[in-house]
Amino acid sequence: MEMQQFYYDNKIVKKFIFATIAFGVVGMIVGLTLAFMFLFPNMTDGISWLSYGRLRPLHTNAVIFAFVGNAFFAGMYYSMQRLLKARMFSDLLSNIHFWGWQLIIVGAAITLPLGYSSSKEYAELEWPIDIAITIIWVVMGINMIGTMIKRRERHLYVAIWFYLATFVTVAVLHIFNNLEIPVSAWKSYSVYAGVQDALVQWWYGHNAVAFFLTTPFLGLMYYFVPKAANRPVYSYRLSIVHFWSLIFIYIWAGPHHLLYSALPNWAQNLGVAFSIMLLAPSWGGMINGLLTLRGVWDKVRVDPVLKFFVVAITGYGMATFEGPMLSLKNVNAIAHYTDWIIAHVHVGALAWNGFLAFGMIYWLVPRMSKTTLYSLKLANFHFWIGTLGIILYTIPMYVAGFLQASMWKQFNPDGTLTYGNFLETVTQIMPMYWMRAIGGCLYLTGMLVLVYNIIQTLRAGSVIEDELAEAPALVRISSGRVKGEKFHPWLERKPIQLTILATIAILIGGVIQIVPTIMVKSNIPTITSVKPYSPLELEGRDLYIREGCVGCHSQSVRPFRSEVERYGPQSKAGEFVYDHPFLWGSKRTGPDLLRVGGKYNDNWHFNHFWSPQSISAGSIMPGYKWLFDNKAMDISHTQKKMEVMVTLGVPYTEAEVAGGLDNLRKQAISIEESLKNDPDFVKSYEESKQKAAARGEEFVPMNEREIVAMIAYMQRLGTDIKVKK
Repeated sequence: MEMQQFYYDNKIVKKFIFATIAFGVVGMIVGLTLAFMFLFPNMTDGISWLSYGRLRPLHTNAVIFAFVGNAFFAGMYYSMQRLLKARMFSDLLSNIHFWGWQLIIVGAAITLPLGYSSSKEYAELEWPIDIAITIIWVVMGINMIGTMIKRRERHLYVAIWFYLATFVTVAVLHIFNNLEIPVSAWKSYSVYAGVQDALVQWWYGHNAVAFFLTTPFLGLMYYFVPKAANRPVYSYRLSIVHFWSLIFIYIWAGPHHLLYSALPNWAQNLGVAFSIMLLAPSWGGMINGLLTLRGVWDKVRVDPVLKFFVVAITGYGMATFEGPMLSLKNVNAIAHYTDWIIAHVHVGALAWNGFLAFGMIYWLVPRMSKTTLYSLKLANFHFWIGTLGIILYTIPMYVAGFLQASMWKQFNPDGTLTYGNFLETVTQIMPMYWMRAIGGCLYLTGMLVLVYNIIQTLRAGSVIEDELAEAPALVRISSGRVKGEKFHPWLERKPIQLTILATIAILIGGVIQIVPTIMVKSNIPTITSVKPYSPLELEGRDLYIREGCVGCHSQSVRPFRSEVERYGPQSKAGEFVYDHPFLWGSKRTGPDLLRVGGKYNDNWHFNHFWSPQSISAGSIMPGYKWLFDNKAMDISHTQKKMEVMVTLGVPYTEAEVAGGLDNLRKQAISIEESLKNDPDFVKSYEESKQKAAARGEEFVPMNEREIVAMIAYMQRLGTDIKVKK
């Protein structure tokens, strides 16, 4: 049979590896900065673009899409060419994918600190960048499928199945979760509201973890672990069961993020049932990975690459055991909103994603540069300091989570809350936050060791060039099944049919959960007392989103005695019908705010936003001094915002939209008058007028500043629900 010569494209792999390393360092530095902000809340005092609420989504996006995303693309481009015995379909598409993805990341790094955020977890980027992501993702998909069509290897190996499922599912998730109507170049509103928005968001959020952090890395595991161990995959049959059961079941599990919320019970229970089932395929994959190392455990002692892979797969097993356990309602009642969830997420991110990426980089770079790794000792040091970092990060967070939950729920004999002041639960876990920061420092140290080791390896090796390869041309056979051929081996040589079946498998769960929640009105009973936000409250809500307040405060009261006692009546689905987007949150670093309206006077909120510690000694909330700046808030889009809300079904009348700015000014003036009840405010207000005059600046009245809109929103929260005193 005639052999065909061709070149593997190693240069695109090199680019993605360099991007992985660079953005890994950046993402981890931002994460470590955030860890220290818990200890020194005002370390960036007065600098809006370096505030905790704006940097948190930058950290999550940098780690997920820049570090893990680039690592997946590097591994995929390397393995796919070799598994298909073909160069990528188009060098141009490969480079558009690379540069387009890096520009998206740079766009995120600029817009998120500036406060341009949709507030949706892992989907914070605004609509222009969402469109760019869609285009680049399609470019990648065309390149993948084009390569499969021109391949020289008949059967598609299991790693390719996972790459295909990743491409299809992320596309579906991204498009449907980011359906939004633009207000301006960098502002939009989700087409879903309240409960429906929550369900769609966590269908996306859970499966972003599943299909961006899990399935692509399982594909990498199925290629790089056998390669590094020089052993075949333990079980081909298990890989088939693992793949199909995982992608089918995973998609149903999103509602377990919304247990005890206003989401209909049938949707919550479906999420729980499928989350428990998820344990089987997840552990099937872990077992297949670990048992691939049978017979070579002696190599694990000396080979740092295998060490990284073993801990990565073990971390995957731990995280995927814990996930189903956390979806049990009795466990979720304890863990949700606490630092336990932070620990759970970081076991997956630091061990599974981080260590698999590190092992892959240590294996790939020496091979592509035709040399050996500069220092095995440094790689081993990286492994041990990274492992210690994970332990020092996660264990204190587990302890903190248990401590938070037990303190939140504790009652005195007379029926009052033992820790009625939320701040008491914060001060108790500060030592754990210190240990987390130390663990993060160790993990980042390991990353910096990798940077040095890889630079030295590249300096000693050859320039990474395309690699000559040869393989016989693929002889086409019957499109149908040949005699004696079973269904799955036939499917493995049919990329289009495999893609279609995978798409059907991932669509079933989403359709069954989301369509009834949106279409069947009885799922969201309306409440007549719930009215749309006033124009000033709408602007305040957008400021709340801009500042990332949802990262620390929930707006969802669960039906527990401890929560009802602390926060007021439990959440009701009808409360959120005008919330585009929903703001239920997933973490309580501070107290729930669903019923905070009217609890404190305007001056309390005013002083609290200026200096939280002056109101609540020991608070770890930063100040928001830029809300008080001597400049008018931007209300140029207020009317447009109301018009978009009308399009989305919010019942503003034409007169209300037309008179929106007059209404806004009237409410703002009333809040300023309320603030003047405090003599201290009047005194400081007059002093600031005099200082502005002395500097020759135009003085902006308080009723035109952003803080007034934020106070208006705070005072509105929960007031539509009549609370019996």
